[in-house]
Amino acid sequence: MTGNRGTASNEQSLLEPDHLPDTIVDAAITWSVKLNYNHATPATHQAFDHWLRAAPLHQQAWERVSTLRSDFTKLPPKLALDTLQVIETKRQNLKLSRRHAMRLLSLAGLTVSVGWLVRDNTPWQRLLADASTATGEQKTLHLTDGTVIVLNTDSAISTDLSGERRLVVLQRGEILITTGADTGGHASTAKRPMQKRPFWVETPNGRMQALGTSFVVRLEARGTRISVMEGAVALHPADVSSPDNKSVIVHAGESRWLMNDGTGPTELHGFEDDAFADGVIAGKNIRLADLVTELSRYRTGRIICDTRVADLRVSGVFHIKDTDQALQFLVQTQPVSVIYRTRFWVTVGPELQG
Repeated sequence: MTGNRGTASNEQSLLEPDHLPDTIVDAAITWSVKLNYNHATPATHQAFDHWLRAAPLHQQAWERVSTLRSDFTKLPPKLALDTLQVIETKRQNLKLSRRHAMRLLSLAGLTVSVGWLVRDNTPWQRLLADASTATGEQKTLHLTDGTVIVLNTDSAISTDLSGERRLVVLQRGEILITTGADTGGHASTAKRPMQKRPFWVETPNGRMQALGTSFVVRLEARGTRISVMEGAVALHPADVSSPDNKSVIVHAGESRWLMNDGTGPTELHGFEDDAFADGVIAGKNIRLADLVTELSRYRTGRIICDTRVADLRVSGVFHIKDTDQALQFLVQTQPVSVIYRTRFWVTVGPELQG
C-alpha cells in the first residue's frame, strides 16, 4: 500500500504543478515521437536542441514527457504509437486537458490491448513527418534544392537536404516528385566543378535514386509502385540478402513494383498515375471496381462496388474534390446505381429497375 501511495504521489507531483501550456506539452510529445520512434537525422537532433534551449518551460515539459516515457519505451514501437493514438482519441472525445491525457499515458503500459498490435492504419506517420495531407487533400512543396513534391491524399513525408545527398522519406500515401537542379551542392573550385548531390527516396520496401526525373511513388499493401514520367529511376529493394535484390532502372513511361525482396512489373490499370496533381482521376478503360476503390481514397468512409458491376469499363476525368459528383456521373453514364446508407457508407451496384 505504501508503494502505491508513493507512485500516486510521484505522478501527482509530475503532472499537476505549474500547469504547462498544452501547446508546449504537445511539442514535447511530438519531439519524443520523432526522436524515439523514427530514424532521427542530425538535422532533427539539432532542431530539437534549439527548441529545448529556447525556453525553460520547454525543458520542464521534456523532463515530464521523458519520465512518462521511461516505462512506455518497453513496448514495441508500433504498439507504443497505437497507444498514443488511442490516448489522443480519448482526450479529444472526453475533452480532457493535455495534463490529464499525460496521466492516461503514464498508465498506458498497464492497459494496452493486444488488438492494437495489428492495427495498420494509424495517422502517426503525420506526426513523424515534415509535411502531410489529410484525406482528400493535396499539397505542393517547393524544396530548397529546386525540387517540387506534390503530396496526394492521406500522405506523409520527411525530407533531409543538409548532407552529402538529398533524401525524401515516404512514410504514407503517394507523391509526385520533380527533382530540382540542386544549387546547394558542393561549392565549385578550380579543380572541381559544382557537384549535384544524388537524390534518394526511401520507402518501407526499399529505396530509389532519381536520375534527373519526374516520377510518382505510391505505397500500397503489396509494395511500392513507381511510375516514371520523365528521366529514369534506379530501384534498390530493402532486403540486401535476397538473391533477387538487384538494382533495376525504370525509364520514362514505365511502372514497376518495388518490394522488400525484389522488383516486378505492374499490371495495366488504365489510370494516369500523375493526374492527382491536377486534382483529378483520369484514364481509359478503367475497371469500375478499381475506379471505386480509387475514389474512396479521397473521402472519409467506404465506397463499395457490387461484384455484379465490378468489371464494367469506364473512361473519363473525375474530380477528386467532389467524389459525390463523380459518383453521380457514373449513374448518368453507366448502368449502375449509387445507394447512400449513410454519408460514410456508399454502395455502387446494378441499375435499379422500375
